[in-house]
Amino acid sequence: MSLEPPIPLFFALKERLRTQVYPDRAQLGAAACAEFVQSLKQKLQLQQEVRIVFAAAPSQNEFLDAVADEPDIDWSRVTAFHMDEYIGLPPHAPQRFSAYLTERLFAKVRPGHVHLLDPGARGQEEAPRYEELLREAPIDFVCLGIGENGHIAFNDPPVADFSDPLWVKEVELDLSCRMQQVNDGCFPSLEEVPTRALTLTIPALMSASRLFCMVPGERKRQAVERTINGPISTECPASILRQHEFCTLYTDADSFGYSSETGE
Repeated sequence: MSLEPPIPLFFALKERLRTQVYPDRAQLGAAACAEFVQSLKQKLQLQQEVRIVFAAAPSQNEFLDAVADEPDIDWSRVTAFHMDEYIGLPPHAPQRFSAYLTERLFAKVRPGHVHLLDPGARGQEEAPRYEELLREAPIDFVCLGIGENGHIAFNDPPVADFSDPLWVKEVELDLSCRMQQVNDGCFPSLEEVPTRALTLTIPALMSASRLFCMVPGERKRQAVERTINGPISTECPASILRQHEFCTLYTDADSFGYSSETGE
């Protein structure tokens, strides 16, 4: 595909947060991919290794599919992480975020190093191991989404901490977060959604030099509105993105609430 991104319907700047609105999910994914790939190639010209954290969620489908199809990227010099994982699922459960990212991206592009969260039965031991890997060198990019309750990674409002001393921790999942997994079709019922998970914390995500945040769909409209216009508060953890030096929020007309009649 061309690296020339689609033209957004609307552009907004709130504090430091850049928001771009596209007509649909496909154009959102293509635009985010084009800007991500351009940034990745520039980084690879400047340094030997690029370290990237990826999100696993249906909201990332179009973006990840487009990235996987991009030619001429030296993935052998990329070290990849993911930002959260359920505790308590069987090792080969299809709902595991590691399985999603491996199938959707890692098995196709084959990064030089892939570090997967493996909570197993001892999530409390996995958190410090993964944190040590993350802290070995700066994180260059984080590719993330925003949950219906405003979470980033699994930092739901009850457990989000903008000054968390940890970079990885075990958390209890909020009810609305677990219901989203059912709404997204990841689990057939609420009872089957795990209640606990490992997550990168907000300081870990915010440490990256650039954030790419892809948020399509009407069910995300309230979260997007609170992220852009609400108070910066753990009541909507994604609101902290307005304080990052370089974060772009990619939305579609549904998630942003864009009206073609008013042009905003």
